[in-house]
Amino acid sequence: MFQGDRMGLLRVLLADDNDTVLQSVRRLLETEFEIVGVVKDGPSLVTAAHKLKPDVLIVDVFMPGMNGLDAARQLKKQHIKGSIIFLTVHQDPALADEARAIGAMGYVIKSSADRDLVVAIQEAQAGRFFLSTAGNF
Repeated sequence: MFQGDRMGLLRVLLADDNDTVLQSVRRLLETEFEIVGVVKDGPSLVTAAHKLKPDVLIVDVFMPGMNGLDAARQLKKQHIKGSIIFLTVHQDPALADEARAIGAMGYVIKSSADRDLVVAIQEAQAGRFFLSTAGNF
């Protein structure tokens, strides 16, 4: 069990425009973390992050309205404290580098989420950037 600052489970906000991915990630994480919200686009992510104040934000790179990278930039400028971990199909080193430059704490490829996502959250909480074991990085 992973503890947050409030003596409870870490609070996680999920952002992805694909319902199947959202359901899979929720099932993967809900036994060890508190899923505080699920959103499907960038503007909703920004709004939910302010309202829910999650410890961790799991964010798709490309979503409607505002992509995940731009949403993360906005959240960082607004001093949202949650750790951002990108969850994506894009095995692109340039995108991973951009995510890290924004201040994200992880870049996980969706095909390896079952083995990498919890580790990425652990690493983020320890202050270390996590790069997925899948892909050509």
